[in-house]
Order: sequence, then structure tokens, then C-alpha cells
Amino acid sequence: MKLTIAALSRIKSGPEREMLDDYLNRASATGRPLGLGPLGETEIDNRALKTKREESQALAASLPGDARLVLLDERGKSMPARQLARTLEQWRDEGVRDAVFCIGGADGHDHAVLPRPHLMLAFGNTVWPHKLVRIMLAEQLYRAVSILAGSPYHRD
Repeated sequence: MKLTIAALSRIKSGPEREMLDDYLNRASATGRPLGLGPLGETEIDNRALKTKREESQALAASLPGDARLVLLDERGKSMPARQLARTLEQWRDEGVRDAVFCIGGADGHDHAVLPRPHLMLAFGNTVWPHKLVRIMLAEQLYRAVSILAGSPYHRD
């Protein structure tokens, strides 16, 4: 099952890009033998997009038709790493080909124009900068596949 982070804007070269690429590469290398991967990203140019609706329409247009949709949303639920790992494992075992994790713009998602999500996640009640959310999500996906691989990376 291919895993994709879809997000508005671009992370240019620098420390954030290096961290993100590190987790994307780790997750891909660890997950591929398990049928989880690669972990990639879709960066959507949002410079011409003026509204939350336009941003969500651009995200929706980037989705594969049969993907499991996960929205990062402040109204979502916090999910422990082992539960996220079990969710990915279940989807893979059900034959899901794509899981896409969408990070919206500064005003969030327009749920009216996006397909109904299979899951809504939140990283707590704190508001995080988009670049950090992308990095934290990539790390959590790496953590989930490392749990499934039996790696000692995650400690309870």
C-alpha cells in the first residue's frame, strides 16, 4: 500500500526538508518489505489559491480515486502509534492500494468539497506550523511501519 502525504505549499531546501526526507526515506525502506510504501509526498502549489474551498478542491484533485483518506484536522482524534500501525496493517490486509494523509491550509479543510475521510487525526490541541506537521506526520508513519517491522525504534 502506497502512503502519501498531500500538503499545500512546498518545503524548500533546509533543515525542515532534510528532516522530512529522512523520515520519508526511512519509512519507505522499512515499510516496503511489509507491503507499506513507498511513503511519498504531493506538494500542491497554493500561491494562486485564495480560499479554503479552493485549497480543498486542489487536495481533492490530487487524490487517487480509491484511496483511504486521512485528514489532519484539529477536530480529529489523537491516535497512539500502535493504533496507527494496526490501522495501516488492516488497510493493507484489506487490499487498499493507497492511503493519503492530507494537511490543509491555515484555515483547515472544506469538508464539503473533499471525499468523506476514513480517518481524521489531530496532533493534540496545540496549533502547529504546517512544515512541522508534515515532519511529525512523516515521523509517525515511520514509527508505525517500524512497529510492524518489529524494530526497537518505538518504546512503550
